[in-house]
Amino acid sequence: MPLPPLIMFDLDGTLTESKQPLSREMAWALSRLLTVTKVGIISGGALPQFLLQVVEQLPADARLENLYLLPTSGAALFEYRNGDWQKVYEERLSEKDAAHIAEVIRAAAKETGVLDFSSPSWGERIEYRGSQVTLSALGQQAPIIEKKRWDPDRAKKRALQEVIARDLPDFSVKIGGTTSIDVTMQGIDKAYGVRRLCERLGIPEPDALYVGDELGKDGNDEAVFKTAVETHEVSSPEDTRAFIESFLVQK
Repeated sequence: MPLPPLIMFDLDGTLTESKQPLSREMAWALSRLLTVTKVGIISGGALPQFLLQVVEQLPADARLENLYLLPTSGAALFEYRNGDWQKVYEERLSEKDAAHIAEVIRAAAKETGVLDFSSPSWGERIEYRGSQVTLSALGQQAPIIEKKRWDPDRAKKRALQEVIARDLPDFSVKIGGTTSIDVTMQGIDKAYGVRRLCERLGIPEPDALYVGDELGKDGNDEAVFKTAVETHEVSSPEDTRAFIESFLVQK
């Protein structure tokens, strides 16, 4: 495959394990990729999570001017200019909307019976991220092993997503990471972020490539099929690194 002018990646499950920093090997591969093409990273986390997981792990000489961060499922875009991360756009939810969304999430958990908010959790379960409200079923700091055990067939997340979407018809409700549901403004999803980044860079969608680990039905990368970008599904961060290396050997 020829090297695309823009490669976009999902984060958790694609570049890293859930909420974990890039491995040393992945940081090196990504840094090398930034020397030959532009890279976008799009996921449900807020900007600080991107900085912790990705940016702080890259070598000091990484070409950050070629890196574009799209937190909260593409509801915001940041680029590196003049030594700092500059906001290009952010589709913010009001605090009133965020409070209403949180109420609906709690009601959906009770209705479906798949989540008990009175049980112990690893940190906050509902987080307002400015442009997104995220439910993390086990808490923001839940161990990876517990996350993988909680909903291996995605039945719990699907049940929650369906009820929340039913009661929030004016918002976009998406299955996020391993244990999360993301709520944004209507029409804001990874497809929106992909389109906005392609427009920003003047790159036709068919020339760009999206890499993710959940491109199938109900996967958190499925929305990108609403765009014209090429896609490539991976099974793990190790698989992603091998795919990146396939481009690097061309140079």
